[in-house]
Amino acid sequence: MDVTSATSASSATGTAGTSGAATTISSDFNTFLRMLTVQMQNQDPLNPIDSADYAVQLATFSGVEQQVRTNQLLADLQGRFQQLGMAEMASWIGKEARSAAPVRYDGSAVTLSPNPAVGANRAVLVVKDAQGTLVSREEIPVSAEPYQWLGAGIDGNPLPAGSYTIELESLNGETVIATTPVEHYARVIEAKGGGTSGTRLVLQGGAEVLATNVTALREPQG
Repeated sequence: MDVTSATSASSATGTAGTSGAATTISSDFNTFLRMLTVQMQNQDPLNPIDSADYAVQLATFSGVEQQVRTNQLLADLQGRFQQLGMAEMASWIGKEARSAAPVRYDGSAVTLSPNPAVGANRAVLVVKDAQGTLVSREEIPVSAEPYQWLGAGIDGNPLPAGSYTIELESLNGETVIATTPVEHYARVIEAKGGGTSGTRLVLQGGAEVLATNVTALREPQG
């Protein structure tokens, strides 16, 4: 009877998941001991198994047991770190976060934070709707000062309420030297755990952004 193969099979089961790992390890270890006892009882008296083989089998199982416990500990630590992150993010609810998330336009002016590239002498806002259709191109001052976007379309009329992505074309004369997302402030209404990607913030209007992509935070304005 090949106990080493049985040990490998049980170790694969142990490392497959950390849920209830302590119970699984205890069960597997008892099974392993029973199998080891049966192996000893049924060995050939004229050709007994070397004691070193038993030591190897015990060491192998011990190593697997330790690895499973380590995996369980890491999973527990990850869960606690996520809880700490969520607790910290709770204080962000109700504040305004600055990010490059899509802009939710409802007819009111939106404060943008443009950042023209070095060497630009012109700056143009490029606005697209949720379907990716170009709906506006608006030349603005070449400045990093906050800019009040009024939501005007190409024809000068207000755009319908909805979600829009806004980019900034930095130009030198007629040559585009950079195209970058434009950041803006939006109120945080929810924080959600995002697994390995981290905490996600839900902004007013429904857009979501990773907490790590927020570049500034402020109290609600007005």
